[in-house]
Amino acid sequence: MSSVDRRQFVKSVAAAGAAAIAFPAIGRAGVSANDRIGACVVGVRGRGGSHLSAWLKDPRTEVRAIVEVDETVAQKRADEVEKHQGSRPVVYSDMRKAFESDDIDIVSTATPNHWHALTGIWAMQAGKDAYVEKPVCHNVHEGTALIAAARKYGRMCQVGTQCRSSQAVRDAVQFLAEGGIGTCTFARGLCYKRRKSIGPLGDYPIPPGVDYNLWCGPATYTNPKHTRPRFHYDWHWQRHYGNGDLGNQGPHQTDVARWGLGIDTHPSSVLTYGGRLGYQAERNDPDYVDAGDTGNTEVSIYDYGDRCIVFETRGLSVDDSADEEINRLFQSTKGNKIGVIFYGSDGYLVQRSYTHCIAYDRDMNVVKEFRGGGDHFGNFLDACQSRRVEDLNADVREGHLSAAISHLGNISYYMGEKNHASADELAAALKDVASQDDNQATLERTLRHLTDNGVDLERFPVSLGPKLQFDPERELFTSHADANAWLTRDYREPFVCPKADRV
Repeated sequence: MSSVDRRQFVKSVAAAGAAAIAFPAIGRAGVSANDRIGACVVGVRGRGGSHLSAWLKDPRTEVRAIVEVDETVAQKRADEVEKHQGSRPVVYSDMRKAFESDDIDIVSTATPNHWHALTGIWAMQAGKDAYVEKPVCHNVHEGTALIAAARKYGRMCQVGTQCRSSQAVRDAVQFLAEGGIGTCTFARGLCYKRRKSIGPLGDYPIPPGVDYNLWCGPATYTNPKHTRPRFHYDWHWQRHYGNGDLGNQGPHQTDVARWGLGIDTHPSSVLTYGGRLGYQAERNDPDYVDAGDTGNTEVSIYDYGDRCIVFETRGLSVDDSADEEINRLFQSTKGNKIGVIFYGSDGYLVQRSYTHCIAYDRDMNVVKEFRGGGDHFGNFLDACQSRRVEDLNADVREGHLSAAISHLGNISYYMGEKNHASADELAAALKDVASQDDNQATLERTLRHLTDNGVDLERFPVSLGPKLQFDPERELFTSHADANAWLTRDYREPFVCPKADRV
């Protein structure tokens, strides 16, 4: 947008959709309070199986449609649903056909990331409420378009950041807000999650029964044989479709970090350093090239003025790491460490799982623990019935702000991917980066992590991205105009995600 910024636009379409939101029924398609809610799940191979389980478990819903571009997977899931609920869902390969059905009231999607936003927008344009997995969008502008669609069409749009419904995390965030660890303006998100090489780039056949045209959707139709060994999951590590672990696991933790710090906007700047490193040592082949092109090791620094978030992504082994403070706070030296550390004037608060948080004093003595899960899918249904956006624990706007953290961090990495830097050059660059973290200490820990995993930093150096200044209101980079191309993508007809003012 030019004359009207995105926030003003979203407010205007919210007003336009107010009348629709006021209706008490599940939707405007004549569904009575006594009828079961017709559910359609788009993408059912992996995470989509959890969506099916949630709708089958809740007595308010009936799974009436499955959308899946892999025919084998689709029929297997339809068999499972029929066995459980006694009626067989209609199977579609093209979601547009499913969305035409009056039997469908809600749509939930667990497609690859590049389909998330368009699936949600098409569903809401068809009068359906939408539950969209994280990241809610593949790029920043798609998130804004999703918000606009939800408000314009008066639809509920929940994001799959289920920590928002976790009792442990909700209580911990309240504890932070009440000053439980004193003044807190800094949070560190961690995705220390072992990810082995996905194999070399090469010629691999598309699995039989897959409609590859529909699988590609908004992305360009690339050579079907120029891909990756494991078709159905490792798209996560190819930026054309996924967003790496910063955009895969990361949105859960960036969401908690932003929520706990009370941040309701985008950062004003971001800088990322990292690389896709270590797989040469893993394969004992110095010339090995992995098929992925997203970073498996990244440190992203986000400046919000008076507050700061640092996010660390590590895909190599984190066993017996030299991160002494982090090991103590997570009470472990072994295995993955996924969560958020809040640093307060009086102590620390650690979200160490979806259902467990721990508060410490300054001497790292445990002062309070928070436990308990929640029903994120159930919360979505509650809001669909109440027709109140404020009843959603993870409204689309929250999902957009948290996904954008990942996208902005990745953009800095992509912009600096070929800018290899020595340890001294990295240290010098970080001296000028505003942060409430000890940038040098984090750098030293990161480099130690890489060398401990056999990375030859002289032959395979870390990449240093530029510090990108960002205008949170206009959602544009102001210091590097060429970075703005990464805020959207070139879409393939007819799978075009509309701009926010055209939904």
